[in-house]
Amino acid sequence: MREEQTFAQDCAELLRDELAAGRIDRRTFLRGLAALGIAPAALAGSGLLAGEAAAQGAKPKEVVLANFGGDAVPAFTEAFAKPFEAQQGVKMVIDGSGPTTGKIKAMVDARKVIWDIIDSGTGQAYQLGEAGYLEPIDYSIVDKKKLDPEFAYKWGVINYYFSTVLAWDSSKIQGTPTYADFFDVKKIPGKRMLRRTGLAMLEPALIADGVAPDKLYPIDQKRALAKVGSIKADSLYWNSGAESQQLMRTGECVMGLLWHTRANVLERDTGGRIKWTFAQAILQPGIWIIPKNPPAGAAWANRAINAMQEPAGQVLLLDRMGNGPANPAAASLVKPEANRANPAAPENIAKQIKFGGEWWMQNQEQLAQAFLDLISS
Repeated sequence: MREEQTFAQDCAELLRDELAAGRIDRRTFLRGLAALGIAPAALAGSGLLAGEAAAQGAKPKEVVLANFGGDAVPAFTEAFAKPFEAQQGVKMVIDGSGPTTGKIKAMVDARKVIWDIIDSGTGQAYQLGEAGYLEPIDYSIVDKKKLDPEFAYKWGVINYYFSTVLAWDSSKIQGTPTYADFFDVKKIPGKRMLRRTGLAMLEPALIADGVAPDKLYPIDQKRALAKVGSIKADSLYWNSGAESQQLMRTGECVMGLLWHTRANVLERDTGGRIKWTFAQAILQPGIWIIPKNPPAGAAWANRAINAMQEPAGQVLLLDRMGNGPANPAAASLVKPEANRANPAAPENIAKQIKFGGEWWMQNQEQLAQAFLDLISS
């Protein structure tokens, strides 16, 4: 089974589109690409030695953070790398070549790790951590007071928020629909759009079927899958954020479940024809993970993660990419107009349902296959 596109990957793709449209500063983007070009060469072949030196207390030459490229490179550079270097005197390099599960396993197995920190998700964190490919997060270094402790896991810790939201075509649907409306094709005819995985899709199905939001976990898999199956003939499924945006923009679907960043762009680009809401959205965490034997050493990787929890950098990331700040202290720094699309704004968190990360970590792999079997049969 191929790897699913993550929210981090989609941010990179979305922001490449923004750059092409002239809505992102190109000079900063090019500086980020220059940094990306030197990262692998600087560390390849000597990552393990660097990690051993750092473990002995030496200050590393640099700390390398891997994400999925595009404008996430300059955004992370401005939000995280520059403040970290100013504070610690250690350069942070952003490598945007894409930290897939296969790449991470291969470099750990070969003992040629070139990354110190990886922008990841709950599923990858659990899968790799339990298989021995990750360092545990050291919470004696990473300050839990700077984040939601519900999203502080053994193998990973929250770096930003994003949401799976309900969007709809307001030229065909009056008012604000609910999840019950989403699963009622007789009341509101037209195609529905879901992600091609059960992740954050089963919660809306259960709510539509009468389950209270505070009773969702552990998920009743049989009941949730049956609800999804009830509209299978009227559903289309997206693999990437760009695909979700296209299905809604062209009018192929009248309602869809998609990431808030894509929904916000749709609302802007359609002049408000596509609308969306944070009401009962699924509030999810992006996750920092540390590969086994990072070249800068686990202690320095944890120090970098702790530094990236500072509010100012997280607010900058919100402005650049739409990712909600993980540190509650950032709320007072966010411009009021930015909170309309900020999943971490206190008033928006209050409307949403927190993702059951612990449950999904242990069930995502088998449930993804069950969901795929359902929609493919």
